[in-house]
This record gives sequence, structure tokens and C-alpha cells, in this order.
Amino acid sequence: MQIEHLEFKPIDLAKHADVCVAFREDSYVCSFGSAELFHGADGKGAERYVNWLCEKMKRFPGGCIHVWSGSEIIGQMEMGRFRSDASLGYVNLYYVTARWRGTGVASLLDEYATAFFKRLSLHSARLSVTPTNTRAVEFYLRHGWKDLGPRENAPEVHYMGKNYA
Repeated sequence: MQIEHLEFKPIDLAKHADVCVAFREDSYVCSFGSAELFHGADGKGAERYVNWLCEKMKRFPGGCIHVWSGSEIIGQMEMGRFRSDASLGYVNLYYVTARWRGTGVASLLDEYATAFFKRLSLHSARLSVTPTNTRAVEFYLRHGWKDLGPRENAPEVHYMGKNYA
């Protein structure tokens, strides 16, 4: 696996909505041990997610990307502005497929996020992570993110912040 030949391309939702759903679903499994929260009580979580992603892509061109290795999609990112403070960036998702985890791809995602937020003249960003997802927490800490503590509306999830001085 060679990370130097990777391509970052905007998500083509018409072609790859199923991939986006599968990646987001797996992110819930990694974070919460189950995709139940993703799907919701009504089972329509995937539909809601695709609609949300479509709107996000309209609002933040370049903020939702797939990472490609040849003809294989191996990662996904979703970024924009923080809902409650537009002066901050927000990463909704860093995702790397299981086979590519630990290869340096996630570091490239973090570099992409840094460049994206700097282009928007944002000097810091936030993301949410469950402390039980220790692999993700350790990655974020190694890459300069700071644990800001539990979210008020979801204490089982922590905010992390990173400054781009």
C-alpha cells in the first residue's frame, strides 16, 4: 500500500452514496460499538445522512472528499464550520477503511483539514470523539488536537480542538 499515490476528490454522491453510508455506519461501530444510533429508531438514518451530506456539500465545496487509491475509495472526510460558532472549523468525519488504518492516510486527512480551514481563514477547529474510541483519541492527541471535555448535549462524546496559528 503506497500512500504517495492517493487522490483527494470531492464526493460524487450520485455514484457513491452507498460508500458514504457504509463508511459513516462503520464510524458509529468504531465509536459506539454499534450502528444503532446511526440508523435511529425509525431505521431511516441512512436516508437522513445522505440528505444532510448533500446539503453540506452545497454549503462547503471541497469540504466533503473521498480518498482514492487507484480505483478504490479508502477514506472520507466531512468538514465545514462549527454550527454554534462560524469562526471555527468543524470536522464531522475522518474515516479510513480498516485495511488502510495505521498507514499514514489519517495524517494526510489531518493535513488536508488544516489546509481547508486555513483557506477559509479559520484559525482553529473542533471535532467530536468518544473517549472509548482510543485509537482515534490517540491519533488526535498525536496530531495536536486537545481534549476540551464532554459535550454539553452529549456527555459520552468529547470535543477536541486544534489551533492553526
